[in-house]
Amino acid sequence: MKPLFIVLEGPDASGKSTQLRLLSQALSSRGIPVLTTREPGGTELGRKLREILLDPKTKMRPLTELLLMVADRHEHVEEVIKPALARGQWVLCSRYTLSTLAYQGRGRGLPLDLIRKLNQLATGGLEPDYVFLLDLPPQVALERTPLRDRFEGEGLSFFTQVRLAYLEFIRTVPRGYVIDGTLPPSAVTAEILARLPLSGYDSAGKEGK
Repeated sequence: MKPLFIVLEGPDASGKSTQLRLLSQALSSRGIPVLTTREPGGTELGRKLREILLDPKTKMRPLTELLLMVADRHEHVEEVIKPALARGQWVLCSRYTLSTLAYQGRGRGLPLDLIRKLNQLATGGLEPDYVFLLDLPPQVALERTPLRDRFEGEGLSFFTQVRLAYLEFIRTVPRGYVIDGTLPPSAVTAEILARLPLSGYDSAGKEGK
């Protein structure tokens, strides 16, 4: 089986980092080589861009924010994701192109056509095999994040628009699924694993014929 590119989407505090860890453990136990990564911040350059993008003291225009996100994505795809897939590793990534459409598109009001063109340029057309949206009501997400970064500091209206955008755009993804982010972490992991093609792998870590 070819290695899979799996993306977890959703607002901050929806449990993406926890699921990266739990899914990595579950897949590794089946003998599947896994790389976990995130956007922004999956490369050395990306980590520097992440600091700038999330710093509450940073002021920037929406288009500047978008261009930094896209620059991070291009480096990430070329330096991390594509090489890992070429090595035969499954890639688990927190955030990808849907985040940009939701946050910079609907949240910041930038043209969706522009964002799609920039995403295409940045990724070279690399699409995930599976996308799981960890859906969480905005009020719950805000309650879970007492310490706010530049995005988390936005108000309820902003995150309501982001959530609606996520729920709209996930329907355009061939293997896109909405998962209830209020469920216990183990239940979320189980729902995701149930949708992945794992029948060829046994618990001893051997790929079936």
